[in-house]
Formats: sequence, structure tokens, C-alpha cells
Amino acid sequence: MTRILDVRDLRVTFNQDGTETQAVRGVSFHIEKGETVALVGESGSGKSVSALSTVQLLGPSARVEGSVTYDGREMIGAPERELRRVRGNDISFIFQEPMTSLNPLHTLEKQLGESLALHQGLQGAPARARILDLLHRVGIRDPESRLGAYPHQLSGGQRQRVMIAMALANGPDLLIADEPTTALDVTIQAQILELLARIQRDEGMSLLFITHDLGIVRRIADRVCVMKNGEIVETGPTREIFADPQHPYTQKLLSAESTGTPEPVKAGAPTVAETDKLRIWFPIHSGLLRRTTGHVKAVNEASLAVRAGETVGIVGESGSGKTTLALAIMRLIESEGGIQFRGEDVRDWNTKRLRKLRSEMQIVFQDPYGSLSPRMTCEQIIAEGLGVHGSPDGRPHRELVTEVMQEVGLDPATMHRYPHEFSGGQRQRIAIARAMVLRPRLVVLDEPTSALDMTVQVQIVDLLRALQRKYDLAYLFISHDLKVVRAMSHKVVVMQNGDVVEMGETDDIFDRPQTAYTKALIAAAFDPVG
Repeated sequence: MTRILDVRDLRVTFNQDGTETQAVRGVSFHIEKGETVALVGESGSGKSVSALSTVQLLGPSARVEGSVTYDGREMIGAPERELRRVRGNDISFIFQEPMTSLNPLHTLEKQLGESLALHQGLQGAPARARILDLLHRVGIRDPESRLGAYPHQLSGGQRQRVMIAMALANGPDLLIADEPTTALDVTIQAQILELLARIQRDEGMSLLFITHDLGIVRRIADRVCVMKNGEIVETGPTREIFADPQHPYTQKLLSAESTGTPEPVKAGAPTVAETDKLRIWFPIHSGLLRRTTGHVKAVNEASLAVRAGETVGIVGESGSGKTTLALAIMRLIESEGGIQFRGEDVRDWNTKRLRKLRSEMQIVFQDPYGSLSPRMTCEQIIAEGLGVHGSPDGRPHRELVTEVMQEVGLDPATMHRYPHEFSGGQRQRIAIARAMVLRPRLVVLDEPTSALDMTVQVQIVDLLRALQRKYDLAYLFISHDLKVVRAMSHKVVVMQNGDVVEMGETDDIFDRPQTAYTKALIAAAFDPVG
């Protein structure tokens, strides 16, 4: 086989304000033509830095040493003119979040056209024909109608398909995919993986796939390189690595999967929250007088209940109404239908009456960095609710912050630090502590583990279970990760386009799904590339 990329003794050091940090320490790997190599490891292990080093995309603060040869040509120290020819032409990238990679001010046609004009000199009708062909190949329906669309007008899956089209525009020999499916629903993730596999087969392209999801690696990669702290600790054929991992870190990664079942709900447990035919329709206004001409039917007559000590999982694709339903239950958005909290009908309560209720309803969001103020210390973030609602038992705020930090596995000595000084898993623990310090009865968990590495995800799931046992908490658990839902939930609600299409005990939903949509979700989650 022809070796298309050869990385030898790669070392990357960042110099910031005179402080040097070695991110990559003597990494060596290679990729053959038509081969898929997976680079796996937790956040901060050096995966993305290694990939960006291949075509010198790290910026002036990085010192790159060693050797990276593409098709026999040395990339480290190569002239900028040579690197520009390789970037986007011979080696292309797909990144995790297309909304930050696509220009929000440019249409799809303009963004794809820029690459074709730069590398191939295509403009006008030939460029448009090529763009339509690319969009068609990546599964964008009716591509002609999408040429004038902007990124915000597309779904997450469509945006990722556009990113793939841009990466393929110039027929690269090597495609580097950096966590391209992490933020996607399981069904969309399965479609993107199948698309990449099909394009690779058709084009004979090589693929470097960077991920922390070993379930994906097992199904698409020929070989695996496991990274930890800037080093490759184990490498080999995928089948061998999964069957007989040698390094303790690889063994830890492979065993990191949320399993088990939650504690049974106590007999006679009271209902904490309940909805009756809850409906959330958002009006569509148009015309000079802004008349209501229609509605976005976000949730249609949803009825569910969650008891003390019980977790109800809410699953479905993006836009199915999962988060909207939860926000309505917490009375954060307007709705029609019945909402009861601890036996009282709260749908018509005014702001003053709701204020007393707020401390008993809390929420933990998906992105712990985005939901924590960068200008507040850990102590200030956790104690913020205490300043509004007061101490639940009269104790000093700092004493309660110290106690809840210990409960969620954080060192109280770090309470003076700011969010950027914590890891992703630690930031999520801060978000959980902020919710738990008020001793709520109901906690909405909105994708609380999807942005985390597998090992950290397991820790957070174990923590949430422990807190539920200790305080008899009711959880509404929103997620597109069905493996975590199965490990956390007593019951599951399946939503599609605002409708509850199936509801029942967790084992019944997973082992005996009744609807075609539920079957498709489960198939995509447990066998993402068919």
C-alpha cells in the first residue's frame, strides 16, 4: 500500500506569556491510501493539535518539531505557498461545530464557490454545476433551492453535510474529521457516518477520524491510535485493540460506558410534576400589521408525570420539542393545558407566586462553559441561587457551598477559581452543584453529558444517581444519547415533531419498541453505521 501521510516524532509546544506547555510529545503514526485511522483519547490528549500540525495550522504561539510528510513532501518548515496548495486541496478538514466553521454572512453558494475559485479557478456556471453536484452527493435535498440559504437556515445535520461538501470540493486525498458527529442526534450521526464511509469507498480517499466515542471507532476504523497526555500509548488494528487492549488507559477507555439501572422508585412515591395535554404553539407573525398567520407546533398535547426518586428520559431528534416541554413544565415559557407541581395547578400562577416555587425546580444545561458566567468565581456561581431564595436550612452560604462542592466531587479549596480554570467535567459538576445547593424537588437535566468524554460521562451519571438516591430527586433527563438514557431512566418518553409518539418503562421501550420512529432511534444509537 501507498503511505500518504507519515508523522514521526511530532512535538508541539505552545508559548503563552513566556510559559511553555508541551501539548504533543513525540507522536508517530501513518496513514495508507484508502485507510481509515482513528485518533482517540480524552479532551486535552493532543488529538486535534496533532491533526492541525499536519498542515501547520496552529498559529504563531506553537513550535512544531519532528517530521510530517504528505505524499513524500515534508510539511514542517515548508514554504507557505506550498502549504496553501495542500490545505483544502490535498488535505481537507471537517470540524465538530459547523456553525462556527461556516460564515454566517455568506450563502452556501458563495462559501462553496470560494473554495472552487481559489483551488480550481472555477466560476460562474461551471462552479454552480459543481456546487449542485457536491450538495447532491452529500444528501442535501433539492440543492437548487438551498444555494441562497445561510447557515442559520439549516439544521445541524444539514450544516454538517455542507461542511463535508466543502471538504470534498477539491477531491482531497486525505480527509481529517475532527469530532464531526459529537453534537448531532443519533439518527443524523448515523447518516453522516454512512455518508463518509460511502464517499471514502467511492473516492478511494484516506480518512483520519478524531473522536472520543469508541463505539464509532469500532465500526469505521481500520487502525486505532490511543492518545493520552500528548503521547500515543497504544496503536494497532481496530479489531485487536478492542479484543485485547494492552495499555491500562486503553482498557479504561473501553470500559467507560454508562451501564446498569437506576434504583427502583419507592412504593407510594408522590408525584412531583405532572402535565395534562400540554400544548406549546409559537405564533408566526407576518405582514405590516404582524398578524398571526400560523403556528410553530412545538409540543402537541403532551401528558406525563414524574415521581420523587424517579427519572423520566425524554428522547427524540433536535426540534422534536424535548427542551420546550421541560421549560414549559418549569413555567419558563407559556403553554396551554395542565401543569401540576407537588399537587398544585401552577399554570396560572403569577411571577410573585412562582418565585417561591423556583428554588424547588432547577436545571442543568448541556454546555457547562456556556451556562457559567466567566466573570464569577465557583463560589459565586454556586451561591447565586442562595442570594435570591435564601438558605434552605438557615446555614451560612459558604458552609452550604462547601458542603455541596464536596457532594459533587469538587475540592472546596478551589471555590475561588473561575470557570476557565476547571476541566469540562469539573465545570459540569459546578453546574450540578449550583442546582443542588437549593435542595430542589425537580431537576431538568438538558443533555448534561453529551459534551463530555466517555470516562467523564460515566462519572457524571454515577454522581447524578447518587444525588437522586440521597435526596429522592425527580429528574427529567433530556438526551440524544440513548445508552445514557437507558442507564439513568425509569421511564422513557419518545418525541417526534412535537408529538409524544411512545411512552413506557425503559426496558419496554428499548426491548420492545412499538413505533417505527423509536425503532429507528434505537437502531441508530446501538448500530450507528448499520
